[in-house]
Amino acid sequence: MQNHYLKREAEKLLKEARGQFPAILVTGPRQAGKTTLLQKYFKDYSWASLDDLDVRRTAIHDPEYFLSQFPPPVVIDEIQYAPNLLSYIKIHIDKNRRAYGQFILIGSQTFQVMQGVSESLAGRIAIFDLYPLTWKETLAGSSIPTGAAGDALLLKNLLRGFYPELHIEPKIRFPLWFKSYLQTYIERDVRDIKAIMNLHDFQAFVKLLAPRTGQLLNLAEVGKEVGISQTTAKEWLSILESTYIIRLLRPYHNNHTKRMIKSPKLYFVDTGLLCNLLAITSQKQLSESPFLGSIFENMCIMEVVKHLDYSLSPIQPFFYRDSSKLEIDLIIKTNTSLQAYEIKFAKSLRKSMGENLKAFQKLFPEAKLHLVSLSEKGLGFPGIESLHWSELLPLSLTGEDP
Repeated sequence: MQNHYLKREAEKLLKEARGQFPAILVTGPRQAGKTTLLQKYFKDYSWASLDDLDVRRTAIHDPEYFLSQFPPPVVIDEIQYAPNLLSYIKIHIDKNRRAYGQFILIGSQTFQVMQGVSESLAGRIAIFDLYPLTWKETLAGSSIPTGAAGDALLLKNLLRGFYPELHIEPKIRFPLWFKSYLQTYIERDVRDIKAIMNLHDFQAFVKLLAPRTGQLLNLAEVGKEVGISQTTAKEWLSILESTYIIRLLRPYHNNHTKRMIKSPKLYFVDTGLLCNLLAITSQKQLSESPFLGSIFENMCIMEVVKHLDYSLSPIQPFFYRDSSKLEIDLIIKTNTSLQAYEIKFAKSLRKSMGENLKAFQKLFPEAKLHLVSLSEKGLGFPGIESLHWSELLPLSLTGEDP
């Protein structure tokens, strides 16, 4: 890989946490750039990677000796391989609670580390996720082009996805990269989390989720197709969520909401991986795919998720659906307003595209309505704000009202 670094929005979080907490935990999917980011900002730290079997063995069997070999300030990569180390880190921190930035921990799997973190390091550690790149990060200071060039760039990034390596090295054959990524993920991460006997079934389970992107999740149906129990399907879904392969969006409700749907909607953390699972390998295939609208919606939802997380906003994104099948793609509830967004992969807007929004406003009169699309003309329907998809992203940067 070229020696090239893409500026990350999470840098601000990292700098603030370093001066306020004795320890920092950075989690997120593999290949999201966690190690690269920390290598840039903690060059003066000692570095211990638990991917090294000898180092891992020492961390597990002789934690005190391990910490003498890698004294703070230290970065410990792949901390999930030695969760027992957390209680020893606590002892070191408690000797001087005001020594901030002593331990920087990196983990890809939250199952192994979060229980230990909550038990040993509560109040001593800052935790945040690093996702694949945001649109802003891929542009590296440039702006999204308008017109046909912007539409072409949109398709290119939907297909390629947002993992940093695929943008730093554009000549990489991304279908092969994602095939290797999935194989490594299943054979390493999944085996480490759960003793799954049939990895072929697990891979089939992941592939069956892909065409259900943006839909209500019927887990019993997926489990039946794979030939596994609903209990197993729930366990596997939890693995995919905790390792940042998928993201579940919960339904919006309040005290006045009746007959609400309780099932979540399913999205993939990265559209490139999603396209690979759908066997879409070219922009032509993507442009002709019946899943294009869902993939576009997936990208918009994940951009909102990333920006909310990076701004440390307490606001969570939701969707709306009730028993009458009225559905709104994205709901953002702030302290002072209720924002409703419909997401359409379309250049030409029709009045019918706003019907669900208007129906939603009858139930929630205070709601502000937005139609997100590819249209740059700012076509307005009465009471509905028309947004080009690139205008959606800044709305969630601070969690403040648009």
